[in-house]
Amino acid sequence: MDQIKTGLLIKQLRSESGMTQKQLAERLNVSDKAVSKWECGNGCPDISLLSELADIFATDIQTLLSGEINKKESEKGNMKKLKLYVCRKCGNIITATSEAAVTCCGNVLSPLEPVRASEEEMLKVEDIGGEWFISSDHEMKKDHYISFVAYLSDNSATIFKQYPEWNIHITMPLCRSGKLVWYCTEHGAYYQDKWKI
Repeated sequence: MDQIKTGLLIKQLRSESGMTQKQLAERLNVSDKAVSKWECGNGCPDISLLSELADIFATDIQTLLSGEINKKESEKGNMKKLKLYVCRKCGNIITATSEAAVTCCGNVLSPLEPVRASEEEMLKVEDIGGEWFISSDHEMKKDHYISFVAYLSDNSATIFKQYPEWNIHITMPLCRSGKLVWYCTEHGAYYQDKWKI
């Protein structure tokens, strides 16, 4: 932990929250002199306070320890860059619009890194009079199936949850720009940004 960077971040987050040093100190049951000391880089919060500090500022402990909020401007607002996380234990699907520390079932999750689908792997997309009909020949067995299909455009994301032993039959509004992302429980994530019609 760089106490100067962490102190500056605590000061920034406290100011953005509209709290005085005294108010923050009262919430943490410490003196306002302790808060001042942290913010000046002359000391660090006790490790037992980090979780509560993270909760107060709606951030995470790693951010406090690093002293940096790492947000990439290019990721803000573009849903095509949505981060998708899948818990292999329970099947939970979690999304984030930028880098995030994500855990589920006691495991730290990494964002999926979809690879471009080959011609044989691509989902079938048909225009059925103003709507897309999406299907696939992918096997849908209990231990090997596509668990979700997501359509990502610049300003929206739609996720279609799939289940083992059910065929993929998705209908969605006709869209011209965007990409399909899907997750196979055995082979991982794929994407396509051109339609196989």
